[in-house]
Amino acid sequence: MHFAALKAVGESMVRPLDYFDVNVGGLTALLRAMETAGCRRLVFSSSATVYGLPDEIPTPETAPLHAMNPYGQTKIIGEQMLDWLGRSNPDWAIGVLRYFNPAGAHGSALIGEDPHDTPGNLMPFVAKVATGELERIAVFGADYDTPDGTGVRDYIHVEDLARGHVLSLQSLLDTGQGHLVNLGTGRGYSVLEVIAAYTRASNRHLPYSITERRAGDVPISVARADKAAEVLGFRTEKGLEEMCASSWAWVSTAGAQD
Repeated sequence: MHFAALKAVGESMVRPLDYFDVNVGGLTALLRAMETAGCRRLVFSSSATVYGLPDEIPTPETAPLHAMNPYGQTKIIGEQMLDWLGRSNPDWAIGVLRYFNPAGAHGSALIGEDPHDTPGNLMPFVAKVATGELERIAVFGADYDTPDGTGVRDYIHVEDLARGHVLSLQSLLDTGQGHLVNLGTGRGYSVLEVIAAYTRASNRHLPYSITERRAGDVPISVARADKAAEVLGFRTEKGLEEMCASSWAWVSTAGAQD
């Protein structure tokens, strides 16, 4: 399972060479090593950013690919590399998983996300405001064509996401056939809706300020999730409230500081 990539949209706009080096160069090196070892089953972390500004919401896997930032472009290149590799040698079986927006923490509150710098993703940013590590949440744009003007994303609980990987790998081992699927819930939430849900979970006041749109962001990103159900038997089980509650349980314990 290949997770090792740089993944922040905004950062990729100012450090594109790092993103191509790690995400494309790293994948190439991994595939060469796997070929040498005769290991030809791979689950690849892709991303909904490959869709760019989609014409269809929720977005199916058949939607055209169009990157709006270097991060998304590296994922498109990665998918293309894997497609050509699979065509060149039928011994390869590759599962491409297009993540939407992973969020939350493990239900034990022992495993979670604790960025050491300013987070690039919304929920860990909100979490750091809830713990008092950051003063306020930066909301990047409130003039999008969405119900409340803020960006809308399909958030998927990390436990659901992890289960999707297990199902993907098991399918590769059982069938020897590759697949490409979205991993999302099919339901979008705005930035302000996430802040409201985290407020309920933490029982903390979470100040925020509206700032300029962030380069490379899209207004709405929501998965059409039926193919993963058909191909892998995958369906999400946890919603936004559980994502926020599990995140708060993680960051409000000493485990997050270790």
